[in-house]
Amino acid sequence: MPLQSDRIEASSSSAGMRETGATAAGLTWLQGTALYVGAVLGTGVIALPALAANMAGPASLLGWLALILLSIPLAATFSALGARYPDAGGISTCVKLAFGPYPAAVVGWCFLFAVPVGSPAAAMFAGAYVEAAIGGGASTLMLTALALVLGITLINAFGVTLSGKVQVIVAGLLITFLVTALCASMPHVRLQNLHPFAPHGWPAVASSAGLLVWSFAGWEAITYLAGEFRQPARDMPRAAAAAVVVIGILYFAVASATILVLGTAAAATAAPLAALLAAGLGGPVKMLAAIAALLLTAGTMNAYFAGAAKLGAALGRDGALPGWFAQGSDAGGIPRRSLLSLAALTLIVLVATAVAHLRVEALVLMTTGAFVVVYIAGTAAALRLLEPGTWGRRAALVALVFDILLLTTTGLYLLWSAGIAVCAVIYLYVTRGRTG
Repeated sequence: MPLQSDRIEASSSSAGMRETGATAAGLTWLQGTALYVGAVLGTGVIALPALAANMAGPASLLGWLALILLSIPLAATFSALGARYPDAGGISTCVKLAFGPYPAAVVGWCFLFAVPVGSPAAAMFAGAYVEAAIGGGASTLMLTALALVLGITLINAFGVTLSGKVQVIVAGLLITFLVTALCASMPHVRLQNLHPFAPHGWPAVASSAGLLVWSFAGWEAITYLAGEFRQPARDMPRAAAAAVVVIGILYFAVASATILVLGTAAAATAAPLAALLAAGLGGPVKMLAAIAALLLTAGTMNAYFAGAAKLGAALGRDGALPGWFAQGSDAGGIPRRSLLSLAALTLIVLVATAVAHLRVEALVLMTTGAFVVVYIAGTAAALRLLEPGTWGRRAALVALVFDILLLTTTGLYLLWSAGIAVCAVIYLYVTRGRTG
């Protein structure tokens, strides 16, 4: 528990955050909605409907439904925190205000170092679609992933206002594409494809839900950009509410169509969107699917790179990373040092994955395990910081219960998060000892 003096200082600094965030930012609620859609919808819709169907059959739809329902309290909790404490540290700042610097460092590191692990997986999902469209094998896949990392880094190097405008265009295009794919496949829906409903048993549903956390990670990512909104208290809740509706409908519709249209073939395809288009439109649809995959992946990586770069700068400002990273932590600032470091780490993981032939599923589960840790700490902080009786605090209580249940589904991959946590505590302890 933080000392009383720490709480007083934190309270005073949080008031300053609220005051600054209301005047210095440039994101509108529409751009915020697009960032949410990109961060959460993203690459999950490209591959996970098929992966979940492979794990649990049609019963995987229960996992999708559970995660959609969980998104409501998660989105409400994190938008309430972001609206009240609009700072580049996002959830890490809120955890610091609630519990002190060491838990905040753990949360910040878990999110920050999950992004360079998850981004290569996302980029390779898109690369698989491009390779299916034009051929070229592993070379095409890796070159596509490399181009995405470099392109998103370049966009964010010009600031979050530009990346927000790009995100609106990307979100509009991908929603249009998904609706087209769903409408085209509707005549091929077969209810008999729901049988057998749980071919691998009910425990497989829980396992598929652990995998699907990847699809719904992102509600916390926009809190790191809260200080960039024109009016965080007004715009963040609006953006979150709009995004929950759009994302929930699209995710469940795509997952349902994957099973109802493709049947047992759903488990065998690595590109369910391409298969849905082929079923509905026929002909050469692989290139269209590849374009959709690139849009989805670019939207996800754009939101995460923007948020993680801001977080890295905030951690440098607060002493949880070297002070060199602090450049750009203020509202409106461009955290180029943090951004370039993030891009470098992502490229290292991408190359290591190719050389060592790591499974993409392993990268996904390592990333989701780290995000669940962030969720638990963030919702616990909300219970302490938000006023009793408010919707944000009620949502945090519901979300915390679900988060703890999700933690049990990630298994041994939590060791990655534990290792990050230990490194964060050691770093903060050593640096505080030197300055103390």
